[in-house]
Amino acid sequence: MAIILNQNQDLSLKERFFNLNFIFIAIVCTLAFIGCAILYSAAGGNLSPWALNQGIRFGLGLLIFLVASLLKPELYYKLSTPFYLFTLLLLIIVEIAGHTGMGAQRWINLGFFKLQPSELMKIAIVLELARYFSNTPLSEIKTIKGIIAPTIITIIPVTLIIMQPDLGTSLMILFSGVALFYLAGVQWWKFASCLGIIAISAPILWSKLHNYQKNRILTFLDPERDPQGAGYHIIQAKIALGSGGLTGKGFLSGTQSHLNFLPEKHTDFIFTMFSEEFGMLGGVLILILNLIIISYGYWFAFRIHPSNYFGKMVILGLNTNYFLYVFINIAMVIGLLPVVGVPLPLISYGGTVIISVMASFGIMMSFYVHKDKELKK
Repeated sequence: MAIILNQNQDLSLKERFFNLNFIFIAIVCTLAFIGCAILYSAAGGNLSPWALNQGIRFGLGLLIFLVASLLKPELYYKLSTPFYLFTLLLLIIVEIAGHTGMGAQRWINLGFFKLQPSELMKIAIVLELARYFSNTPLSEIKTIKGIIAPTIITIIPVTLIIMQPDLGTSLMILFSGVALFYLAGVQWWKFASCLGIIAISAPILWSKLHNYQKNRILTFLDPERDPQGAGYHIIQAKIALGSGGLTGKGFLSGTQSHLNFLPEKHTDFIFTMFSEEFGMLGGVLILILNLIIISYGYWFAFRIHPSNYFGKMVILGLNTNYFLYVFINIAMVIGLLPVVGVPLPLISYGGTVIISVMASFGIMMSFYVHKDKELKK
């Protein structure tokens, strides 16, 4: 049962716990359980190598979520800039001495865990931009001078991540930043001007892309141009989706995935595998559960105390980031977007992603728990 206190009264640890939204937590756990189950199927009915590790990582993520939820929002305000600078340093370390895998240099090998700093930057960029915009008058934000600093804050990590190369993650961070610019009150004509500059620069930008990135875009436009090469992934994904029908082939019975026709079935294309085994109804269930989580996120933001503009911006930014995960992954595997390597959170196999998503949920919940209080800067 929620406990509502005066805006000047601090919540005890027990009161914070009982102010958590347990329906939201239950839906997140349901998605994670579905993820472990489909990873069990992907391994041919074995807990290793994916399902057991995913369960352990989600358990760690749930602990991080709980800790993050019970912290006071003021702490996130105070740590936003140090955390952003620390994550930026990690991105520089990746560029200098990062671990290379699948042709990209994106990780820091800690021995027991491969850390992907770009996933942490998805949280850091939101906190730092929210801090800047909450401290800057709207009249200044509407000037060119007022958006120079946040533009630099956004462009530096995006550039570092593109260099790894990781186009998908860099675009997610860019889009999250753009969303916060819009929410802060930046005028439409400035966005239109940026799009115009990008359009004019398209030939130069195209020449800077790696060959595999060009192939992904060309394959998106015409998957049949190279059915045994660059187009293989998306063609097999569409076959798997179609073969699932309305109700699917059944748990552990997906032929495309279990006969290894479906590539990256445990990561980027896990939605396709799930839809093959549980059909269109299963796919719709995943969409509905994610839609509920996203709706809760926006509801959290609108419940925040009117004076806590920082908290509102943080929740909207992190929730938009989660929306981008879901939208890009599902649009990617059904052929509406090029394949850019964005996982489906809570379901795709991965370490840093599930930790960062659960941490972002915890931060959102912290502001929701203290929704009736002013932020003490």
